[in-house]
Amino acid sequence: MLKVGLTGGIGAGKSEVSRLLVECGAVLIDADRIAREVVAPGTPGLASVVEAFGEEILAADGSLDRPRLGAIVFADAERLATLNAIVHPLVGTRSRELEQAAAEDAVVIHDVPLLTENSLAPLYDVVIVVDAAPETQLDRLVRLRGMTEEDARARMAAQATREQRREIADIVIDNDVPLEELEQRVKDVWAELVRRSRASRPSGAE
Repeated sequence: MLKVGLTGGIGAGKSEVSRLLVECGAVLIDADRIAREVVAPGTPGLASVVEAFGEEILAADGSLDRPRLGAIVFADAERLATLNAIVHPLVGTRSRELEQAAAEDAVVIHDVPLLTENSLAPLYDVVIVVDAAPETQLDRLVRLRGMTEEDARARMAAQATREQRREIADIVIDNDVPLEELEQRVKDVWAELVRRSRASRPSGAE
């Protein structure tokens, strides 16, 4: 099994790259999706978040009101740390379960938005960073996601810098390109991942 960490700044196109890697044959473990699952209604995770932040972070249907919680933790580093201390271990446990369920020869892509910020690179055999110029990120966030320019810049500023991400990368996918070109770049990266996966197997394992 080849364990790959995939990350990139907001608006860089990481989700598109993960989708293309899955089309190539990768097994995807999406940290954001798992983070939502572990605080779904009825889970111990949600109970812990409510205990820490109060019932005002619940929506009318009993689910987590993410915008309300985000407004609380985004402006308060201590409260963000409290939330992370609840959610991150749950995400880690579930990610390991999914990884263990994958085939022995699988290329497993861990889609981890905060891989750089949380110093997680040593956990993976290969780290891929999806990179785009800040002006490209800003355009995508405003034009495609409907953010205000102020909100988009704040979200970008809260993440690791472009240089910090590239510093931990084994492979960089530059995504200041049309989709057709990105598709070819991802296919080339997939070929390299398959090569590394085969090279890492014990002799006679195939």
